[in-house]
Amino acid sequence: MTSIETLYQHFLQHPVICTDSRKIEPNSLFFALKGEKFDGNQYATQALTDGAAFAIVDDPGLAAHPQLLPVENVLTALQQLARHYRRTMQIPIIGIGGSNGKTTTKELVSAILSSHYTCHFTKGNFNNHIGVPLTLLAMPKDTEVAVIEIGANHPGEIDELCRIAEPTHGLITNIGKEHLEGFGSLEGVKKAEGELFRFLAKKGGCAFVNASEKYLKTMARNNKRKVTYAAADTLHGLQETFVEVQLVQQTPFVEVAFLNEHNKPVALQSKLFGRHNFHNIMSGIALGMYFKVPAAKIKAAIEEYTPKNNRSQIVYQNDNTIILDAYNANPSSMEAALESFDMMEARQKVAILGDMLELGRESHKEHVAILRKAHKMQFHTLVVVGSEFEAAAPLQYNALHFPDAAAARTWYQQQNFKDTMLLMKGSRGIKLETILDL
Repeated sequence: MTSIETLYQHFLQHPVICTDSRKIEPNSLFFALKGEKFDGNQYATQALTDGAAFAIVDDPGLAAHPQLLPVENVLTALQQLARHYRRTMQIPIIGIGGSNGKTTTKELVSAILSSHYTCHFTKGNFNNHIGVPLTLLAMPKDTEVAVIEIGANHPGEIDELCRIAEPTHGLITNIGKEHLEGFGSLEGVKKAEGELFRFLAKKGGCAFVNASEKYLKTMARNNKRKVTYAAADTLHGLQETFVEVQLVQQTPFVEVAFLNEHNKPVALQSKLFGRHNFHNIMSGIALGMYFKVPAAKIKAAIEEYTPKNNRSQIVYQNDNTIILDAYNANPSSMEAALESFDMMEARQKVAILGDMLELGRESHKEHVAILRKAHKMQFHTLVVVGSEFEAAAPLQYNALHFPDAAAARTWYQQQNFKDTMLLMKGSRGIKLETILDL
């Protein structure tokens, strides 16, 4: 079997990693991963023909070949190689977890740190057992700081990812009702997300704690190294706060103020909406100040950041303003989005909500609760999409229902909305973004 040290020597010569045989790059290493419906081992020799320098395989039935490197398990080998490489980099590695806002926070923190350092960070949503090692292995040698998004949908996953990435610093954005199908309950979420803080406590790492979010101070009670920050209006006599950030306004976009390195006030206006994004911005400011990024650069990075990829994305269409937040949804993030939308001033408001997936046995109760909340806000039109919302009896709440995004799109194209603000919020699987012609 091929040792990790041998794999690492090959990696030094061929630092490009490929896991998709259809996208082989010249002189790359092809890792023949398995999935429910595919086996990369079947494409290993073709990957070599297409230009890969070596293929890492775990099928003992494959004929011997000098460019086929056998291992016990390809995924494990990928993860161990990533950890081996990570250990050669004596730099801060910041792990970002949490129920909601991970990607936006990661993008903000990365933009801030990139303004002052050579920063490597998770691209897109590569935050799982494959994405994290691929992110680490894509890290250039001159990286000065790395920001790694860490996601999970079952207990133990965050601990596993921490043992691969070995973060020196960590941030949990918040605790909410996410992936209840895997976590079971809110207590299960707290325990699972808390694996990041527990890893840092064990390794002497530094935890960033947003004291304005529920549960986080308690979850970090065993972390000897921690940096606490908070919203100025929620301090309540809190001592030893590293950064305080004031929410100036949240509509139409979040504006905040904080003190710079010379104790002078700095004001900034973002392109993000809602108090939930205020917390993401606050996290970015706290990490930027901790890593001694000048406040002027922090301000510029946040003000220049434009949300995209269906996350708090603002779309202007036919004199209408559309808040497109269709990448992910759970009860906590849905409630936050509705509350922020309700506070916005507009001549007419339309909410289009998609099913919240992976809630397990809590699904019916949570969809009813969201319907009830949205109904009380008395939007001009309330639309729900998907089978979970259908089961929640939307007609009782004066809501239009469509079985899928395609049906909702047909309805939407027949409307003549003008000077209207729309919220589109739902789980990725519902694909609410397809309602729009983007």
